[in-house]
Amino acid sequence: MDKRDYYEILGVTREADEGEIKKVYRQKALKFHPDRNPGDKEAEEKFKEAAEAYEVLKDREKRSIYDRFGHAGLEGRGFKGFSGFDDIFSSFGDIFEDFFGFGNKQGRRSRARQGRSLKYELGLTLEEAYHGKETEIIFNRLDSCDTCQGTGLRPGSSPQRCSTCHGKGQVIRSQGFFQISSTCPTCHGHGEIITDPCPDCGGGGKIRVERKIKVKIPPGVDTGSQLRLSNEGESGINGGPRGDLFVILYVEDHDFFTREDENLICNIPISFVQAALGDTISIPVLGEKKEYPLKIPNGIQPGTILTVPGKGMPSLQSRNRKGNLYVKITIKIPEKLDTRQRELLLEFAELDGLKFSGQKKNAL
Repeated sequence: MDKRDYYEILGVTREADEGEIKKVYRQKALKFHPDRNPGDKEAEEKFKEAAEAYEVLKDREKRSIYDRFGHAGLEGRGFKGFSGFDDIFSSFGDIFEDFFGFGNKQGRRSRARQGRSLKYELGLTLEEAYHGKETEIIFNRLDSCDTCQGTGLRPGSSPQRCSTCHGKGQVIRSQGFFQISSTCPTCHGHGEIITDPCPDCGGGGKIRVERKIKVKIPPGVDTGSQLRLSNEGESGINGGPRGDLFVILYVEDHDFFTREDENLICNIPISFVQAALGDTISIPVLGEKKEYPLKIPNGIQPGTILTVPGKGMPSLQSRNRKGNLYVKITIKIPEKLDTRQRELLLEFAELDGLKFSGQKKNAL
């Protein structure tokens, strides 16, 4: 079944700002929340649908990809939406608890959550983008503290039960006919308080470490291409899996070639004699040591574009396909002529029926 348009799901225009999108999502999530619609499968699907739409439209990068390429663009970069309610509550739990007064009934204290994903920006030359490369990158991430095994406690010590929520992680207050549950402000939903923190991580359970890994970049990548390295992000919470590392690629401008998707464009200057008589010239081709013999037809006009098939960038979708090289012809006009050159041009002008006032064949 085809996915619905994310803007249509939330009922916003494509020009909606982040604040409007968040406000509308809150309303949708409150309306279709499973705690308010027990056993209603249709409401559950709308709840999931709205969460997926919000996940994309609240993120500038995902939104830009969706606006340009639709659902296929997101899928091509590894986005698959949410697998279930736990994923949604894990990502947007603060919204539900802060504004709606309820979240996942299991509470936050014991729920395993995936660690934060990271981004790394990597610049490439056009030649590196053409051939692909393997390179080492260095970045920092938060890993589980080895001293306390991620608990945040000094070895040998134990946490104390929170006196505010009595270990539940939630506090309940009455508002009209409703009882509203929200995250405990004292223990922040954990139900326990660390009174004797780990000396190495300060009670956070994580420490910042330097990580070195090798990244293989396939041929044909372009600015904005992403590489997803699974489980290279920060460590999870309560035993949850690691996040991912997204390597965002940027391809530098080239002095000679201009890129448009899989195609390359270059400007080649020729003399007006070559343009009139035709010629075969050698031009550089990206990724190849030998130059390419390009035939210039006689009578070619300035601005004419000649196509060299298969001499563009490699395709990311097919290893056996490449784009084209488009050669734009420009004409070089000599700035100085010697006597003989001038005479020949004046003779040509006479044969062509042209007369130049004040010009003589022997004029310098």
